[in-house]
Amino acid sequence: MDTIFKFLFEFLKQFFGSIFKGIVDILQAFNFKAYYDIIQNFTGQGELGKGVAWAIAIVAMLLLAAVFGLIIFFIVKGIKKFAKFKKKAKDTNDLVNEVNALNKEVMRLNLEKDKILSMKVSQIGLNPNEISELTGEELEALNKEEEEEEVSTGRFNKLVTIDEEWADYQPEPYDWDVTLPEFVTNFRNFACSRMHYWYEIKLLRCFVAGFASGRLTILQGISGTGKTSLPYAFGKYVCNPAVIASVQPSWRDRTELFGYYNEFTKRYNETELLRALYEASYNENVYVVILDEMNIARVEYYFAEMLSILEMPAHDEWIVEIVAAPWPDDPKHLDHGKLTIPDNIWYVGTANNDDSTFAITDKVYDRAMPIDINTKGKPFEAPDTPPCHINYRHFTKLLDDAVAANPISEENLKKIEILDDYVIEHFRVAFGNRVMKQINSFVPAFVGCGGTEIDGIDYALCKKVFRKFEALNISYIRDEIDGLVQQLDQLFGRENMNECKEYVRMLQKMT
Repeated sequence: MDTIFKFLFEFLKQFFGSIFKGIVDILQAFNFKAYYDIIQNFTGQGELGKGVAWAIAIVAMLLLAAVFGLIIFFIVKGIKKFAKFKKKAKDTNDLVNEVNALNKEVMRLNLEKDKILSMKVSQIGLNPNEISELTGEELEALNKEEEEEEVSTGRFNKLVTIDEEWADYQPEPYDWDVTLPEFVTNFRNFACSRMHYWYEIKLLRCFVAGFASGRLTILQGISGTGKTSLPYAFGKYVCNPAVIASVQPSWRDRTELFGYYNEFTKRYNETELLRALYEASYNENVYVVILDEMNIARVEYYFAEMLSILEMPAHDEWIVEIVAAPWPDDPKHLDHGKLTIPDNIWYVGTANNDDSTFAITDKVYDRAMPIDINTKGKPFEAPDTPPCHINYRHFTKLLDDAVAANPISEENLKKIEILDDYVIEHFRVAFGNRVMKQINSFVPAFVGCGGTEIDGIDYALCKKVFRKFEALNISYIRDEIDGLVQQLDQLFGRENMNECKEYVRMLQKMT
């Protein structure tokens, strides 16, 4: 064991001793006593006198000092260059990061500008994808309009303008004498004589009766059948042109409907829908908002808040928050940044069922009245019919009176209950309380518009109940469809319920 320790001691002694000896040798370079002794030893030898030895020593020391000075100079210079290079590299990285941050800010501002421009373009009736086709004069006009808005004070330019324009509003005389059947018939004749649109009377009865069952109607079917023109013509008929909101694929939330506060411009970007909602609070006209191609984006994303609001039974609870904190110069009808949705406005969505659109979920369908338009109307002759300037209170009273005067008969309610049990047993689909409430409103209103009770039941069950079969595995329920048709024949008669029977037969053929 002693041998091991002795070996380790000698090994480490050699290493550390050499290092220590090197340090001592370096320090000997500054041993001035040794230099003095050398000078004394050589003084007087040969030609070296005392003065000569000291002179040579001084010159040698100066040369050594110069050499060491140069060495130190180059070392310091190298360190400075290295530090400068590191600092330059650090500054370059900082500049690159700053440039990247500025590029991101520019991209954000460009997106903000494009969004504002898209909203302005949609306000003049163009698709935002057509911005590139605008002429220089049109773009200049849009920019000029934006500059004029910046000059004005406040964050709600359009809504404040409505306050000014409607301050002294005096309504024109309303038609208080029209009946519901006359209203529907005159609408059909007006669309034909004034706008050259041709609609089947049953379609118009379903359309008007849908206003009694809820605030949202969905017109669906193949392209080119007049889904958008129907609510557009209705707006012309009631002397208040419909507000068209062209849904875009990028719509994701409520800001697409109600707008949003722009922190960059310190202004609120007001949409046409918000303008219509605010304007409707000033009068008692009938307003229709068209959500054109509503399922080109997911309806349950951008329309979710409105669906929830319209579900509330008390209309004074139909409140949407526009801004979180009020400003003194905000529009008059904004109460602490909140707007009450007026009672005189209905929503009509148009939906195409193709590969370019999203499927509308049951959450939306259950809260709406779907109406299929898959055929074009056939031309017919109609007398020239003027529009009907109807007050929304009179319009809703006509619908409410029709619902009260034409309740579904107890016999048919019993048949619907039997059919409900049958559908639950064989298809695992229930009617639901919300659906029954809508049927109990739609069918009487359909009768009030001039239709028959059995046709109203047929249409309502087809669109509100049997439509849900599309979500089922058709191959598993195929054999059950024949039994369903027989059940419909037994309950309502072979000559009735044609809408339902045609629909389920169509599903059966799809397997």
